[in-house]
Amino acid sequence: MTDASMPSTHFSDLGLPEDLLGAVSALGFTTPTPIQEQAVPALLSGRDIVGVAQTGTGKTAAFGLPLLAAIDTSRRGQQALVLTPTRELAIQVADAISSFVPRGSGIEVVSIYGGSSFVPQLRGLRSGAQVVVGTPGRVIDMIERGALDAASLRFVVLDEADEMLRMGFAEDVETILTDTPEDVQVALFSATMPAPIRRVADTHLTNPVEISIARQSTPIASVTQSYAIVPFRNKVEALTRVLALSDTDAAIVFVRTRDAAEEVGLALAGAGVSVASISGDVAQRDRERIVERLRGGEVDVLVATDVAARGLDVERIGLVVNFDIPREGETYVHRIGRTGRAGRTGEALTFVTPKEKGKLRQIERTTGGKIAERRIPTRSDVMEHQVAKVLERAQARLGGAPLTRSTAALAAHTERTGTEVGDLAAALLALLMGDDGAPVTEEVDLADRAERGDRFERGERHDRFERGGRSDRGHDRAGRDRGGRERAHRGGQDTGNRYRIAVGHRDGVTPQGIVGAITGEGGLRGSEIGKIDIFPSFSLVEIPLGLESDAQRRIAAASLAGRQLKIRSDSGPPNRGSFRGDRGDRGDRGFRADRSERPARRRFSDA
Repeated sequence: MTDASMPSTHFSDLGLPEDLLGAVSALGFTTPTPIQEQAVPALLSGRDIVGVAQTGTGKTAAFGLPLLAAIDTSRRGQQALVLTPTRELAIQVADAISSFVPRGSGIEVVSIYGGSSFVPQLRGLRSGAQVVVGTPGRVIDMIERGALDAASLRFVVLDEADEMLRMGFAEDVETILTDTPEDVQVALFSATMPAPIRRVADTHLTNPVEISIARQSTPIASVTQSYAIVPFRNKVEALTRVLALSDTDAAIVFVRTRDAAEEVGLALAGAGVSVASISGDVAQRDRERIVERLRGGEVDVLVATDVAARGLDVERIGLVVNFDIPREGETYVHRIGRTGRAGRTGEALTFVTPKEKGKLRQIERTTGGKIAERRIPTRSDVMEHQVAKVLERAQARLGGAPLTRSTAALAAHTERTGTEVGDLAAALLALLMGDDGAPVTEEVDLADRAERGDRFERGERHDRFERGGRSDRGHDRAGRDRGGRERAHRGGQDTGNRYRIAVGHRDGVTPQGIVGAITGEGGLRGSEIGKIDIFPSFSLVEIPLGLESDAQRRIAAASLAGRQLKIRSDSGPPNRGSFRGDRGDRGDRGFRADRSERPARRRFSDA
């Protein structure tokens, strides 16, 4: 209920053109969010803005509506550019802006990103689309191909600028902004404001209006929160057990990436769970169909990314599992808000790897309370629970229609064989539960932190779903990489995740530049790239999951610092990047590494 003493702002109060107001009204929007209330009038007046706001605060409409108002509908060609850190967000933002476009305006929106064919994206640009939403690497490539003219832009948005910095796109963003006109209007949005982002704002924005939206800090009181320490290699097994013991109607499992949504969904389906997955790549129509199936009881578990789950409201959801712990406390609050709705109680469980306890403390500071630790069920727990459920159903069946035929069949069998009815009932229950008589053992302790597990957890790129790293001993659960190819191993060492590119220290490249070039063409996240060693004439890059042949082909043809990357698998010794001094042959295919070829940078970590 709205407090009558407090004036209520409506979209009609923000100064939007009539056609945009009509589009907003058709979508059911009436009251703007705080970021929209402050950002829209400032952008409509032509001011640059710096907005500090979290995901889920309505940022897309805050910049998308003024962006559309700035479009000159009388001419074709690029006029506005939105830069996003990931392809998922690019697709999501492009879809959202498209939904705001007034009918008959002639405004077209195109999204461009790595990991997909150039052809439809080039076609969209050359057809005269006025609004471009894309990732920095692909945007730069389109500029170099002459398909995107940065000098024609009138409006530029940097969405999730801190994430772009973390993923190594700082140089690309600088390059793009430098090519835009001096009078271009710029809107920068970021969840945080680290020094590098502040420098971008100071350099490329003119007297910006600064807007900061207070962090959400109060979780829903009806949600019981807990966490469990689970090494990454055991997460799927832990999730399967948790879901097996849950009595909730439906659950939502949050992951960070599109690939993770697909992988976890497939793993749960293989375990017999009624599951569906959604991510930013899922079309809105398909997303709505999946949500309806979840709402109607045809699907019991939904695996989703944060972007895809925005606005999700299904009363059946009684459990939220954070398969990947969120990076921001506000994201955690947003996730657990998917349960405990309409006066119902809910439960939220977060998987935390041993090295992620710091993130858990950050979440507790945001929520203002301690989150209790819980134990992951054992296999015995799961079996006992399943037996109890079957017996409950059997007991309920006893109160139903007569069991004449079943009773007669049991009587005939026991008379013929001399078997006790109780023994026969126990055997039938065992068959139903898949119990073949073998002793129930815990093959792995899901919270085990033995020496091997600790070594694994300390790895810089250990999360296969989240970061593209390897599962235990270099294998994922199916023994295959993303393309389904069997990995080659020599003496237990994964040999297919190290690549050589034909640019090095003498070309002036940096780890961030390499990450930007590879992610822009290969469709990877910056966090999927591991250690980078830069030598004078070449560089070595670890990509734990390896590359599809078409992605490798695109990366090989791409340029960095004026030179083609020419990426190829590296067949040199695994420890070459960490040699000390000139201890003989350390090179690729006979290359002898002397002191002049030491790495310029030992390790690149995400900013």
